[in-house]
Amino acid sequence: MEWETVIGLEVHVQLSTESKLFSGSATAFGAEPNTQANIYDLALPGVLPVLNKEAVKRAVKFGLAIGAEIGKHSVFDRKNYFYPDLPKGYQVSQLDFPTVGKGSLTITLEDGSEKVIGVTRAHMEEDAGKSLHEDFHGMSGIDLNRAGTPLLEIVSEPDLRSAREAVAYLKKLHSIIRYLDISDAIMAQGSMRCDANVSIRPKGQKEFGTRTEIKNINSFRFVEKAINYEVQRQQDVIEDGGEIVQETRLYDADRDETRSMRSKEVANDYRYFPEPDLLPIELDDAFIESVRAELPELPDARKERFIRDYELSEYDAGVLTSEREMADYFEAVAKHSGDAKLAANWVSGDLLALLNKNNMEIVDSPIDAGRLGTLIARIKDDTISGKIAKTVFEAMIEDSSGVDEIIESKGLKQVTDSGEIEQLVDQVIANNPDQVQQFRDGKEQVLGFLVGQAMKLSQGKANPAIVNELLRKKMA
Repeated sequence: MEWETVIGLEVHVQLSTESKLFSGSATAFGAEPNTQANIYDLALPGVLPVLNKEAVKRAVKFGLAIGAEIGKHSVFDRKNYFYPDLPKGYQVSQLDFPTVGKGSLTITLEDGSEKVIGVTRAHMEEDAGKSLHEDFHGMSGIDLNRAGTPLLEIVSEPDLRSAREAVAYLKKLHSIIRYLDISDAIMAQGSMRCDANVSIRPKGQKEFGTRTEIKNINSFRFVEKAINYEVQRQQDVIEDGGEIVQETRLYDADRDETRSMRSKEVANDYRYFPEPDLLPIELDDAFIESVRAELPELPDARKERFIRDYELSEYDAGVLTSEREMADYFEAVAKHSGDAKLAANWVSGDLLALLNKNNMEIVDSPIDAGRLGTLIARIKDDTISGKIAKTVFEAMIEDSSGVDEIIESKGLKQVTDSGEIEQLVDQVIANNPDQVQQFRDGKEQVLGFLVGQAMKLSQGKANPAIVNELLRKKMA
């Protein structure tokens, strides 16, 4: 039997406000346990929540960026459940009236085609604390620094049909969030977390199969691996005559498997009711339009501009706009060097390879945009050749000196004096009579070999265009 995979993602994003959703406690990552929790976060009797306006603004900004309906009237609800890291015994969330309603975003598939993925809603809620198990020898510790941090939970429609589509959607979401600067969205730190709802059904069937939820996956790679494992597990269960149970599962990256955590709750299990200590949020047109006016140029629009203004290929423009910091870096290099195409080649080629090799982000690059722009400018003005530029680039990684200083100190300046190059060409012609005769007999491709010999003699410093011209002239 052929199976079709159906996936919907629930993505939790910590909003980058300086204080929590309903209290004045700080939200900085990495603080000592329980140093960023006040009397409200600890749920002491009699304390009341005060809504953080900046969190609402960030949620609306996201909604506008994906063309979603903005809930002018939204309501907070109590979601009741017991867990040690939830001091109040309930989480303040949104159920029937979220701040952000239906929207969509477009992903690019592997074959270059595009697919629109629906977003059901994006609602605000407070994060829970964190249970710590490693250092307590059979016991657990509770860190409430994270309790109350503002979250935006973004729920997709079940429009995704493979693990790779899910990753493409997640990466697009990540890109939009970073462009908007509403969260740092660092998955490894938990500021962006993903729950995957996965089911399968026979191809052609309209009804959905029973779904399982894989909780708190914290990297793009693990999202793909977890979904692929779960899809195969469900196929094996059904084909062996079993039935899929609706449940919550955990992905174990060390074993590359999902395993059961608990039966899946539904809304009734949480006994939702409107939060009595918070008034509904009422947004007017003036507030929404003021947020819209702050929207930056988003990834899709920037990609189209790069294709139009810089004459880049669709692929290069896609790579360079995938992250706001990468796009900013490229534009600075292009402006400094005066050559957008060369800038695109260097940023998406040599620089990205360097960053990937060292597991670094663009903001941590040892070569800033100005220095890379100067290097490209030196290729353009024939100070160095493209090949020598690779050597200079490697030196720039460890040496913070100016590009011109590195070129000078290492004696890498390109030889453009035609008299000096002519001597090299004469030597190459004298040393390779057979190849010279082959060229004169019409074997054009021999020229590349002869140019290579001249470049070798010059230790790569001769201008290859002048070498080519002089060789042709002397062998004619």
